[in-house]
Amino acid sequence: MSKMDSKMQKISMSLIYRGKEIFKPMNTGWIDEHVACIREWVANIFFYTKNGTTIMIDAGYNYERLREKMEWLKIDPSEIRHILITHQDTDHIGAVERDSDGLFKQAKLYIGEIENRYMTGEVKRKVMFRTMNLSKVISDNERILLKDGQIFTIGDIKIEAILVPGHTWGHMVYLIDDEYVFTGDTIWFGADGGYSFINALAEDNELSIKSLEMLEKNLRRREKDFKVITGHTGWSDDLDFVFAHRTEVCNSFHNRTPHDPTAPYDGYDEKDDTREKARGSLLPKAYALPNVTGRKGRNG
Repeated sequence: MSKMDSKMQKISMSLIYRGKEIFKPMNTGWIDEHVACIREWVANIFFYTKNGTTIMIDAGYNYERLREKMEWLKIDPSEIRHILITHQDTDHIGAVERDSDGLFKQAKLYIGEIENRYMTGEVKRKVMFRTMNLSKVISDNERILLKDGQIFTIGDIKIEAILVPGHTWGHMVYLIDDEYVFTGDTIWFGADGGYSFINALAEDNELSIKSLEMLEKNLRRREKDFKVITGHTGWSDDLDFVFAHRTEVCNSFHNRTPHDPTAPYDGYDEKDDTREKARGSLLPKAYALPNVTGRKGRNG
């Protein structure tokens, strides 16, 4: 179903969110020497490279231009053997679903043991304030099931899995080499900092807020510098910005201040994502715009 789901999202979500300044994906390119980013409409997927090993973080949509954009970054799909999955929504796992083009059919999927219950059919994924069921994800890739707090290595890469339920029941954040935090759909960056992710797409918004609080405490107690990388709204190394509004949820149905002029009118319009830019300068981090005030209301 991922091909159909991807096409339907491109149509329906473009109409729903157009002009609302909700999605601010980074263009294809590099964050630094270790982390590459590919834009797939409103979503970003990532590749982390160290000492000759490249792993993938999230598998994106069933996206026809993925091979092309990987070539922009000189990443060979056939060399990807390990994919960390934050959660199983189609914009994060489409490229390894059964009806995809099979770029990563040899790769192992690392997914939380709770999140895997969606893929076995034990639990249905619900959105729009739990009024709508999404299609079951079917993938033939080998799966490695992860527990909260589990630490493991792939080559010389250290990975810690951190459970952050709310957006989905088993959503994982991945801390890589004690420096890079891949948050999937846990955090949404607005013009004045980070919020809990989009209200209409969560299983439980109150739980999302609690999870974000726990994640902040987890990172701050380590007293280290981190690059926090989101699935749809960029990255930042400023924890004050990242967690500026962690007790609030991004309201996806109201145009409220602060308006963000850096957000595209339609996040599904990719004309600004080019090969030349992908091989140019590094991708800038998100930052707070001056003279803005926070969005009001937790769940809208």
